[in-house]
This record gives sequence, structure tokens and C-alpha cells, in this order.
Amino acid sequence: MTELADLVSRSLSDETAATFMDRVDSQAVRLREAIAAGELDNEDFAVGLEMEVYAVEGDESGRLARLPDGVFDSGAAKELGLHNAELNTDPDVLDADGLTSQAANIEAAFEAAREAAREYDRDLVLDAMWTRPPAEGSYDYLAAYDDTEGYVVAENMRTDSRYVAIDNEVRQHAGGDISFAVPGVDRAFPTILFESLATSIQPHLQIPTAAAFPDYYNAAIRTLGPLLALSTNSPFLPADLYGATENPYELLEASHHELRIAAFEQSVNESPRSKVRVPEDVETAAETVDRVVEDDLYAPFLREWLEESDRETFADQFWEFDYKRSTYWRWLRCVIGGDPVDGAGDERSLRIEYRPIPTQPTVRDVVGLQCLTVGLIRGLVAADHPLAELPWADAKESFYNAATDGFEADLAWLTADGERTTESSVIFDEVFEYAREGLDAAGVPADDVEQYLAPIEARVDAGLTPSMWKKARVREAIDEGHSFADAIERMQEQYVAKTRKTGSFAEWL
Repeated sequence: MTELADLVSRSLSDETAATFMDRVDSQAVRLREAIAAGELDNEDFAVGLEMEVYAVEGDESGRLARLPDGVFDSGAAKELGLHNAELNTDPDVLDADGLTSQAANIEAAFEAAREAAREYDRDLVLDAMWTRPPAEGSYDYLAAYDDTEGYVVAENMRTDSRYVAIDNEVRQHAGGDISFAVPGVDRAFPTILFESLATSIQPHLQIPTAAAFPDYYNAAIRTLGPLLALSTNSPFLPADLYGATENPYELLEASHHELRIAAFEQSVNESPRSKVRVPEDVETAAETVDRVVEDDLYAPFLREWLEESDRETFADQFWEFDYKRSTYWRWLRCVIGGDPVDGAGDERSLRIEYRPIPTQPTVRDVVGLQCLTVGLIRGLVAADHPLAELPWADAKESFYNAATDGFEADLAWLTADGERTTESSVIFDEVFEYAREGLDAAGVPADDVEQYLAPIEARVDAGLTPSMWKKARVREAIDEGHSFADAIERMQEQYVAKTRKTGSFAEWL
């Protein structure tokens, strides 16, 4: 048996599941004790970012392209699809210098990865969903697989044993093919690779104390709808997945503003309890440990299969727990542990990972949404804002409304006076007001705050987000007599050109 097939076989065995969960349970006990003892408390807030991008051919076709391994010598990390790359920043203290560092490092990481890609006649795109398929077509690219000793191995997925094990776990739950249905498309795929249609950014916010963590986490849940509504950027799948379209205007109207939400949820939500969803509130930081332990188990691995060294670091001691946390795919989740941050703590920390925001058109837009997210979460709690009293069910509905309807979604909010409102003007006024309060509390000068937030606030003033811009371009092309598929192709050409020639989406308005 090959090494890959052997690891997948062991991962999916009942014996491994029992051993793995024994370790997770014992590690969870230790983590709860560490939280209670203040071992994960730190001096200050810290901020970081993950950003996903995809590759296209370096010629004028703009077709999706696979990335050679040499590209990842630039510091970029491999992701699920062969066309994906992930760029991460090291965490910084949430203050003026820290945000300056974050912005510079995001820009530098993207430019370094682009330069490496160009050496292989590839380019990287800041976008939330690729729509120009590779030469073989979108479905054939996403559906291609090999049978390796009884296990499905997607041809265009990174040949990482953990990805392959998760894929086969999902397939078992699904009984074979995995369904994906959104307006205009109803397909079945043999693997989870269709999740790699979309890319995202994930701001991270380290919370100094475990005692305060629930306040920030629960407030953050209520921000999911408004922040997604401001950032939507994936209203279309690859054009060739749609086929013939009888009424393109009807399909255009029906298309969700953020298809990434559906793509991710439908690609892996096959176990009895959905793994990708809005998380529920917590009363204590220790509850975040319980949530991971109780989550449906997907494709467990044991550390000794991949690591031979002793368990010396904090992360090593909780390796199996953290592995299970990595498949706890809520739209907001707690990450325990991490990198030391000068002035803000050591490798033992609690941080919020904010997961629903799509990749934005420019680096400045990415930085702006990172600052808006962490500033808003901090500002709401610093001001003792009553938003956390909004019923959780309303926050969940608000989030999915934003995924479907974008900036024009029905959103739910509690004002600073404790009054419930669905008025978007009131909601977005408070979003930016309390983001400013949070950044001010972090010592960020007012001029810097405006520099970060202005490109995103301009979307509110113009009533236009990236997904709305894309839909408008597609409508224009249909008006000119183009088919739905051709209209998407034309829009994408314009989109990519603008991402490379402008400093922010605000210049498109």
C-alpha cells in the first residue's frame, strides 16, 4: 500500500478515532485548566491575517492555472486546490505600529508571491471566486480524480494526506457524490474540490483575557451580517458551469451576492450536524473547548504519523485537539495558542478567527476590512454596546440574508440605545462609529483610522459593493446582446484589469 493510501486508511479507521478522541478529551481537560488558571491571558490585543488568492495563466486568457511548487518558495502556503495560495501575516500588537506592519506585510507577501508566480508564466488574482475556467473546463477540472487503492484522490487537489482523508470522509457521509446547488447550477461532484472555487480573508483578533473572551466572541457573531454585506464579492460561478440560460436577467437577479458561503457549506456539510455554520454564543472561554470536542469528527490524524520530535512546545502538547479544531469550520471560531507577539504575549493565547469575508479587489481593501473587523469588535465591547443582546437567531438570519442579498439585505441590529433596527443607514453608521472607537482605544491616530476605513466606508456612501459592481457589468453585457456566460467572461476581464490598475475598490465607484 502506498504511504498516502496507508495514512488515509488509518485516519478513517475506528481504532484511530478512539485513540484520537481519548487524546482530544485529555488535552481538552488540560486546556480548560489552563484557561481557568489564566495561562492564556496576555498583555494586549494582537491582530493578524490570512489571505487566499488564486492563479491564472500569464497570457491574456486569464484562465485558471495550477501553481508549480517553486512558487511556494516565496513564503506563500499551499491550499486545497492546485490553483490556490495562502498568504499570512505574523501577528502584531493592535496599535498604530502594528496595523502599519500588517498593511506593509500583506502588500509585501502578495507582491513576493506574484513575482514568484510570474517566473512560471502565472499571475495571482485578488478575487473571491474564479470564473474563467482552465482549458479542460470547470467541471472536468473540479471533478477529475484517481482511484488510489480504493480511495478517491482529486487530481487538482494538493496531495496532502489530510486533505485526501477529509475528502473521503465527506464522500462516505454523502454516499458518493456531493451535491452543489445554487441559482442556475445544480451539479454533483465526486470530491470536495469545488470548495476551492472561492477564496477569502480571515482577520484574527487576540483577546487579552479569557474572562473577557465571551464578550468579544458573542459581539462578533452579531457583526457577521453587516460586515459580509459590505464585502460581498462572489456573485458568479465559472461561466461554463451554468450551461444554457433561458432568462439571463432572472438568473442575474437570483444569483447570491456571496456564493462562497454556499460553496463551502455544501462541500463539507454531510455529517449529521453541519460543520460549517454560524456558531452559538458562549458563556465562558472554556466553552469553546467543549464545542471542538463535541464537533463531528472528520478524518483524525495522530501526531506521530507526521512528527517524530518530542512534544516540547505548547502547540505540540495539544496537537490532536488543534487538529480537530482545524475541522471545526464555523464562520467564527476560537483559536487557542499561536505565535508570540512582542508586547502582547507568548504562544499561549485566545484569539477570534473571523472567517466569512471574501478576498477583496485590492490589498488596500483587504487591509481596510481587517481594520474594520477588529476595530468594530473591540469598539463594541469597549463601549459596552448592547449589540450582544440581539437574539442569536436574528444574527444568524442576518448573516445568510447578507450572503444572498448583499448590501441590500435585511439586517438586524441593536443600536447603542438598545433599540432594534433594520435600517441599513443606521446599522452602517454604527458599524463605522464603533470601529473608530475600537481603533482609537488601540491608540491608532485618527488620520490612520480614516486611511484604513475610508475605502470601505465609500461603499456605503455609493451604495455599491464588489458583488454589485460585478452584477452591474454582467447586466450591461447582457443588454448588449451577450449570453450570460459571455457576460461573466467580459465582467471578469474588466474586474482583473481594475484590480491591477487601481489602489482600492473606492476608485471604481
